[in-house]
Amino acid sequence: MTHRIWNLSAGPAILPESVLQEAQEALLSLGDTGVGICEHSHRGAAFVQVAEEAEALCRELAGIPDSYRVLFLQGGASMQFAMVPLNLLTPDATADYIVTGAWSKKAVSEARRCGQVHVASSGEESNFSRLPRTHSWSSHPRYVHFTSNNTIFGTQFASEPEGIPEDAFLVCDASSDIFSRPIDVSKYGLIYAGAQKNLGPSGVTLVIVRNDLVESGREDLPAILQYRTHAAAGSMYNTPPTFGIYLMMLVFRWIRDQGGLSGMEQRNRRKAARLYEAIDCSSLFQATAHPDCRSMMNVTFVTGDADRDEAFVAEATAAGFNAIRGHRSVGGMRASLYNAFPSEGVDALIEFMEDFERRQ
Repeated sequence: MTHRIWNLSAGPAILPESVLQEAQEALLSLGDTGVGICEHSHRGAAFVQVAEEAEALCRELAGIPDSYRVLFLQGGASMQFAMVPLNLLTPDATADYIVTGAWSKKAVSEARRCGQVHVASSGEESNFSRLPRTHSWSSHPRYVHFTSNNTIFGTQFASEPEGIPEDAFLVCDASSDIFSRPIDVSKYGLIYAGAQKNLGPSGVTLVIVRNDLVESGREDLPAILQYRTHAAAGSMYNTPPTFGIYLMMLVFRWIRDQGGLSGMEQRNRRKAARLYEAIDCSSLFQATAHPDCRSMMNVTFVTGDADRDEAFVAEATAAGFNAIRGHRSVGGMRASLYNAFPSEGVDALIEFMEDFERRQ
């Protein structure tokens, strides 16, 4: 096998090696069909079985009630920024948004095309280094939208925002921490996530949506933009990303075999705690997110000197740490420790950081 380096990319991100190896074989033949996974018709029995297992495993892992639909869509979270308000927000209604970074700001921008938007809280004053502690809700919001984990700024909600207005339902962009820990789906009206962080490759978007919201959504939209269209067609209204759904099925199997979402949370907490401890004990590196809202998925840090940051990124890249540079809008460094990133990689990164510090 080609030598694999430590992949700290924020997304598309690392996948389990066992998944990649099985997918490699399936590219030539899915099981004993003699036809590769990318060549199978989405209407054929072989792929239908894949899609059904993917949904069944998704439901099993997250404990998704029968009152919710599981959809495999396209367009990424960016499409959902628009589809959510298009379907669920009318021009005379208001939706409340919690703004905690670049992605939630984009979600606000799309929602304003469809109805009234109220920013209930924002972390912009702290340059999104911490999550807002209090929220000012509008009088009767249709829904409350938040981003559970912020890849750029390295912050994460420990649990759902508190005090949601009684008649509102919760909408979550969980793209960068979906299935990294247990989730109570019943607390949400809709959850969406691009697959390319924890679930599979880019090109597939998981949407978990309550049945009544599917049925009550607007009907004056193009068919492909309505949740009811995809729900009625079993996510096959148009040709789905078959290879991506297959890889998601394999990742769901892998998560199950690792102890499910509880096992993932234990694994992820250990990895993140180990790296944060090393940063906090360092005289050179500093974490950029406030301690009470640090992300398990994306650890952002700096040296306090932009030139030194650049030197660290250059040396780390040469040493086999891929994509450790922070997002272009904030600089510094970012280590993305998604489900599939191994603990050995965290140890290797800490060892490299300590050596760099000694030399500095």
